[in-house]
Amino acid sequence: MGQKINPLGFRLGTTQGHHSLWFAQPKNYSEGLQEDQKIRDSINNYIKNNRRISSGVKGITRIEIQKRIDLIQVRIFMGFPKLLIESRTRGIKDLQMHLQKERKLNIAITRITKPYGNPNILAEFIAVQLKNRVSFRKAMKKAIELAEKADAKGIRVQIAGRIDGKDIARVEWIREGRVPLQTIRAKIDYCSYTVRTIYGVLGIKIWIF
Repeated sequence: MGQKINPLGFRLGTTQGHHSLWFAQPKNYSEGLQEDQKIRDSINNYIKNNRRISSGVKGITRIEIQKRIDLIQVRIFMGFPKLLIESRTRGIKDLQMHLQKERKLNIAITRITKPYGNPNILAEFIAVQLKNRVSFRKAMKKAIELAEKADAKGIRVQIAGRIDGKDIARVEWIREGRVPLQTIRAKIDYCSYTVRTIYGVLGIKIWIF
């Protein structure tokens, strides 16, 4: 039967790079991995708590971590850096103080030119709509429109769970354009995102070509 694989992991080494770059001895590997996860979680939480506008969109697309012997370099790719920082440097300094425990951290923020061409930001957009009880089809179509404005060649959006509060969970999806998942050379961006609504948890998956 057809096996599903994460499109990003499938393309590692061709069109997709790693989000963490460091080297560790086998016995220290798990510590390094957990450290990365802690850094990512605390950045996400910090931005969630220190947003100016409560729009619900964090706008982080990815966090890249490079480790050297005495320094950890963190690059945060954001669609809307304004959400994090009015006075840019203060926001970054706050974040650095928040994260610095044992090793020196260097944080840089990179702005993404077309935020709605990114699945994470679109998923957050849909999540906000679903929490505000907008019908799921409307939310999906709006997201597809936004992606097409950002020059996506194709997009597929899938929502699963108790949609619209129905008793039986189901999966709904729409596709616009082409999404060649089997072509390894095709650049495909993917994200899965969970939304907590009042009926229960919904899962959103977005593939963008």
